[in-house]
Amino acid sequence: MAEWTSTVGTGQLARLLHSQDGYGRTSGGSRKTPAYRALADGVRLLVLEGRVPVGARLPAERELAGALAVSRTTVAAAFEALRGEGFLESRRGAGSWTAVPAGRPLPARGLEPLPPEAVGSMIDLGCAALPAPEPWLTRACQAALAELPPAAATHGDFPAGLPALRRALADRYTERGVPTMPEQIMVTTGAMGAMAALCRMFAAGERVAVEHPSYANVLQLMRDAGARLIPVPMTGAAPHWDLAAWRRTLTEAAPRMAYVVADFHNPTGALADEERRRELVSAARSAGTTLVVDETMVDLALDEEPARRMPRPMSAFDHGGAGVITVGSASKSIWAGLRIGWVRAAPEVIRGLISRRAYADLGSPVLEQLAVTWLLTSGGWHDAVAQRRDEIGASRADLVRALRRRLPDWEFAVPPGGLTLWVRTGGLSGSRIAEAGERCGVRLPSGPRFGVDGAFEGYVRLPFTVRGPVADEAAARLARAAEAVARHGVPDQQLPAGYTS
Repeated sequence: MAEWTSTVGTGQLARLLHSQDGYGRTSGGSRKTPAYRALADGVRLLVLEGRVPVGARLPAERELAGALAVSRTTVAAAFEALRGEGFLESRRGAGSWTAVPAGRPLPARGLEPLPPEAVGSMIDLGCAALPAPEPWLTRACQAALAELPPAAATHGDFPAGLPALRRALADRYTERGVPTMPEQIMVTTGAMGAMAALCRMFAAGERVAVEHPSYANVLQLMRDAGARLIPVPMTGAAPHWDLAAWRRTLTEAAPRMAYVVADFHNPTGALADEERRRELVSAARSAGTTLVVDETMVDLALDEEPARRMPRPMSAFDHGGAGVITVGSASKSIWAGLRIGWVRAAPEVIRGLISRRAYADLGSPVLEQLAVTWLLTSGGWHDAVAQRRDEIGASRADLVRALRRRLPDWEFAVPPGGLTLWVRTGGLSGSRIAEAGERCGVRLPSGPRFGVDGAFEGYVRLPFTVRGPVADEAAARLARAAEAVARHGVPDQQLPAGYTS
């Protein structure tokens, strides 16, 4: 039986390596790295980031040398260095495949939240989530317990969701200008549960157009579903949709599905105006593409204008009612631990999703559905969101201030809402800054997690989840990580633990 689980193509690996500022060499570094060492470092970093899977078979030395325009001796020396470090295994006649050193945890495809016991020593900028807004969560749970007995007298299996919650969500869309019936709603286990269901229906083996950059977890979900991702670049210093690029992609590629975040886009924070929404819906309809719109950030307007008057939902421009599917969630507006999401779509789409649910999770937790129902019908949702906006707005101000003081060369546009800042890292590798950051006591995702084929190496994403002195300390640690990358270039191998400038 072969030791590898997949194969990385020569062209694919070359693109990933070249996206790292010359396969691992750091721009602006004060010391030139030998070619074999730079190549070894580049492959090692791809494995540590999860962008090349553990157990993936690598191309033959001669093929990779040709693709990278280096000597075969350079590739052989790099592979030998990786074997010595435990990141590569080889067998004569069988080739070489990626590995991780003994005792080192497998790299994650995404950044999972830190366990509570690690929070004191590490500032976690990897998770764009905040503690629950109180007393609203507690009140919602107490109300849910009071309403539980009638539901508890049933079998508890509600594949479409509790009828009361479906009605409340339908009323919410109607109030936002999109008349909706409960039959157009399916309650899911978080927005990711909704996206997983839609991927099973629309994305498996199909072409899917995505904003570039886009939300990392959904990109990986679609890859795992077998989708062929077609990136459509966002444009501008304050990123926004390039409608000409969207029209061209939809016309020429005819993707089965397109995924967009119109409200405070993750990771850039961009807010699409009504004209762009109308034009994209029209272009998708003409191409026969199902448009899936992620509205999980819709409540998080932080600036005065969007808070006063948000653009209408994209489903408001879907006059036929069958071309736009909307995904929502309580996790960003209220609390990530409240795992209730939903899909709004045409009734026939909802029926199809419900029928497939028997092979997935059957339904969402009833007690949590009751809590969300209370929030939506009691006014608690409005009050909790108002509290959440105040918290995020203060965190945004503190983080922006700290970054401008500690890292004046880093560039970003302050978004009008949402939870994240998309930052250009002054010509340094975002992946290497993230790697060095772990050793400097700050955890963050690098830009390539939000792209396709290694794009956005010069970026990192920072969430609005720290305030005051913690925000300043986070920026200070990021500055130390950036300095380490600029000076050393290979933080994991050459940067001493606990490095300070």
